[in-house]
Parts: sequence; C-alpha cells; structure tokens
Amino acid sequence: MTPVELSRTVLRAVRRAVDAGELVAPVPERAQVAPPGPGGRGDYATNVALQLARPAGRPPQEVARILRSHLADAEGVAGVDITGPGFLNITLDGSGEQALVAEILRRGARYGVVDEPTGELVQLHHPREVRAAVTAHAVARILRSQGALVRTSCEDEPDPAWAAVLGVSVDAHGTPAAPAPLKVNIRPVPAGQDPTPLGRDAARWALLHPASHDRPRITSDHLLQRETNPLFRVRYAHARTRALSRNAAALGLTSAPGDVQDNDATHLVDALAAYPHALATAARHRAPDRLARHLVTTADAVLAFQHTVLPLGDEKPSAAHRARLALAEAAGAVLAGGLSLLGIDAPEHL
Repeated sequence: MTPVELSRTVLRAVRRAVDAGELVAPVPERAQVAPPGPGGRGDYATNVALQLARPAGRPPQEVARILRSHLADAEGVAGVDITGPGFLNITLDGSGEQALVAEILRRGARYGVVDEPTGELVQLHHPREVRAAVTAHAVARILRSQGALVRTSCEDEPDPAWAAVLGVSVDAHGTPAAPAPLKVNIRPVPAGQDPTPLGRDAARWALLHPASHDRPRITSDHLLQRETNPLFRVRYAHARTRALSRNAAALGLTSAPGDVQDNDATHLVDALAAYPHALATAARHRAPDRLARHLVTTADAVLAFQHTVLPLGDEKPSAAHRARLALAEAAGAVLAGGLSLLGIDAPEHL
C-alpha cells in the first residue's frame, strides 16, 4: 500500500465512523500520513484523530480508538496502535514496500504530484531581488504540483539575466490588478551577491537550499564535486541510479518490485514513502528548502544502499537483486522529480 492509498484508506475509515454515527464531524479532504516520529511505531502515522477531536467534541484518544476499529481490518493493514495524544500508528503487511516501489515506477517523476486541481488560487508577489524571484518561481512550481492555480508577479520589471541564466519567469510586474483570494508575499533574506556566475543549477540550489530566514552562501563551493557539497550528492545519487540501470542491462538483469532483503534499504524506503508528505509540506509553508533537504536525505540513503544492488563477483542475479534495482530506479525517479520542481537538472552522467 502506497502513502496515497493509505491516506484514502484512513479517509474511508473516517467516513465509516461518521456514517455509523460514532463520530459527528466533517470528513476532511485529506488525511496526512508519514513515517512515525519519535515515540511512534509501525510504518506510518496519521494525526487525523487530533484533527477531528475538536469538531467531534471528543478527546483525541477516544476518536483514535473509534478510528482504529475501522482501520484495523482494512486490506493491507497488519495492525494499528495509538501513541502520544492520539496518533494512529499503522503497520502494513509485507506487500507495502513492494507496492510503494511499483507506484513510484508507474508514476515516475509525477510521484507525489496531485492529479486533480484543488481550486486553490494563489498570487505570489515578490520584490525585484534575485533570491525572492528564484524562490517565488520554485514555490509556484511546487504549489502547482499540489493542484493549486498560481500567478506570479514582481514589484518591478525583473532583471533579464534572471530569465536567461536562472530560468526565472513571472506572469506580470507591478502591483497585481486583481489579487487572488490568497496573496503571498515572498521575501526571503536577500542574497548578498549576484549568484548568476555559478550557473543555473548551482545558483538556484545556493538560493533555495537554505531556509528563507537564513542568508545564502554564494560561493564556488556549490560547484565542487565533493561529498561536502549537498547539491553534488543529490545529483550524483541520481546519476548512480541511472548507471545501475545501465550496468544491470549489460548483465541482462531487469528490475521487479519485491523483497530487497537488505537492511541498508530501510532508510531509503522511508525517504521515498515520506516524499509526498515533504512535497505537500513544502507547498503549505511556501518553503522549497524543505524539499531540497528531503532530497539530500534521499540521496544519502541511495549512496549508502547502492553497493548491494548488483551481483558481485560470481554471485548470480536473484529476485532480491531485481527488487533492489527496482528500489534504486524508484529513488532515481524521486530525485529527478524533486530536482525538476526546484528548476535544477538531474544528469544521467556525472
């Protein structure tokens, strides 16, 4: 079961509880699921019981107990525990990892992207400053991936170099004539110097990776092909997934989602499962740095896992190798999709 499918399963449990008269509360449009935090257990956790407690007029723990009875017998769910003030911790059956990888491979770079428009209309307005322009451009792409309709505007005509070098575009300049229902001013801490000499990819990363309240470092460190450079690690991890596919083809090995039989894969599976949540959070907070940091986490997990993907020496290809290759290819799709939303290239060779 993928995170999207689990979210729908949670919502169905809420509807059943409401239809049965056990809860009197509106059914939310979405139920957020993510890997459990400290003190949690299982594969995923959701705070939907806390979300429903106030409108239902009941304590979160009581709401959680009601929902647990409807979740525990759902297909693909092996167990449900309640932790903390009312978090539902869900353990999936053994097919969860396989279904996750299959879903990512099916959707490719669109994994985590909302297919239907939500109807939300957002006006992103920013000053004539390079970091604000790049941030607004990235936020617009992330919001659109989550189903929002977005317009962008700049206080004055943008610098032509922003479009030519950094790939920035705006819909209009000057004060918007007809503001959207939701107007968001994008005003991160300005860049201390011109980032365009770094080129598009390094410059955008230098401006987007730090949180908006932190001053970005515009240095040549972003161009270094070293492990100390987070951008290099992310792009290198993507390139490694593509190299694994090429090398596997040379061995006659094809990928197939399944049991990877590798403890080093745990962190990577967790990172891939959490990607839709990271993307939704980045959109909600207008914070592309959250997406950038999640890509770094995913890349580090790929680099720790990559050495077990292909057979070594006289080792014969097995079902586990095919499953590991599928997992690596899924990770490559996530890295490529995330970098694309940040406006950064994902090279096949590095």
